[in-house]
Amino acid sequence: MGSRLQLAQCTPDQASLPQNEASGISPFLPEQVPVKGVYLHVPFCRHRCHYCDFYTIAGREEAFEAYVERLLDEILASAAVLQGPLETVFIGGGTPTILPPGLLKRALDGVRTALPVGTNCEWTVEANPETVTEACAEALAAGGVNRVSLGAQSFHPERLKTLERQHDPSTVGRSLDRLRQAGIEQLSLDLIFAIPGQTIEQWDADLTAALELGIDHISAYSLVYEQGTPLTRRRDRGEVTPIEEDVEAAMYEHAISRLAEAGMVHYEVSNWAREGAACRHNLLYWANEDWWAIGPGAAGHVQGVRWKNLPRLAAYLEGTGLPRITVPEQLDEDGRIGESFMMGLRLLEGMDRERVESLLAGGNRAQVRHAAIEGRVASGHLAWEADRLRLTPTGLMVADSIIMDLL
Repeated sequence: MGSRLQLAQCTPDQASLPQNEASGISPFLPEQVPVKGVYLHVPFCRHRCHYCDFYTIAGREEAFEAYVERLLDEILASAAVLQGPLETVFIGGGTPTILPPGLLKRALDGVRTALPVGTNCEWTVEANPETVTEACAEALAAGGVNRVSLGAQSFHPERLKTLERQHDPSTVGRSLDRLRQAGIEQLSLDLIFAIPGQTIEQWDADLTAALELGIDHISAYSLVYEQGTPLTRRRDRGEVTPIEEDVEAAMYEHAISRLAEAGMVHYEVSNWAREGAACRHNLLYWANEDWWAIGPGAAGHVQGVRWKNLPRLAAYLEGTGLPRITVPEQLDEDGRIGESFMMGLRLLEGMDRERVESLLAGGNRAQVRHAAIEGRVASGHLAWEADRLRLTPTGLMVADSIIMDLL
């Protein structure tokens, strides 16, 4: 039951969770899998934004019903494996709220009735502002959702146009009102900075607009030019000019100070929350806990093994039970240590000394990591505070390079 998962050799085209004839449960897994969270992926979008590298599919409304039917089948198969109680459920995408309210409610009911959802479970659904109708908000609340993360990204029409986001900024406030009226009070906004053409004044206006909407959680991400995305190809052709690094850093520093002034706690590199409103599901990721993946393209992690469900809608709809997967990965001891540093140092509270010393005692890069930490402490990028190793304000500006030193 608590045994380590075993890897099988497979290619993305051949990957599957083969059935164990004796138990009906994949030989990758113990008979019952204790997890704290579930991530469920809905790949559909009205339009694929040019900066997005997630597994998404534009349109395909004709596949919505078949997808939900297949999803319910996978949920039942997962229920035979999972051991709860689940502390978090996160439904992301894509745009989960693109599903018609009736289908959305069916999917939510399937999760709530089949899976071991805990009594105090944080249940988040991602949404785009233009999809949150009154009926959608009511379906979310009736289905058990108690937290919604809304993709505002910017309140400036020209910056939204650059990102190829199709909503009107005014729909953000209306969506939040509808969610509150339906009884959902835990609300978060996603914002993006360092958008081509964006000024610090525009970024400040975005932060102000978000705060004026009375939300308790903000995720603010610097725009990343992911390989293979249309935005990156446009950059490479000289059609868009990235924000200069010093301006990007100034925008990040401004977010830190502006949100602190508003009483928001900076608890993770890119996340701020009012007291008690931190996203518990994301904290589960950063603590390297175990979560289960449902839906095509969803990624999971159980007992040191990471995998991703095959991101192919046609193959998913043709299957039954647990879906085919891409090649799973099991990190060796050194990889797990590096990942623990990567996750732990993203949290502003940092890592306690006992945990750091335990990690430094193992792996084949112990001396390199020890020297890297000492060097970053000496340079002022890391600090020991109250017996915890954490990023300093200066270190936050170069967090990625610090983490790379410790991977």
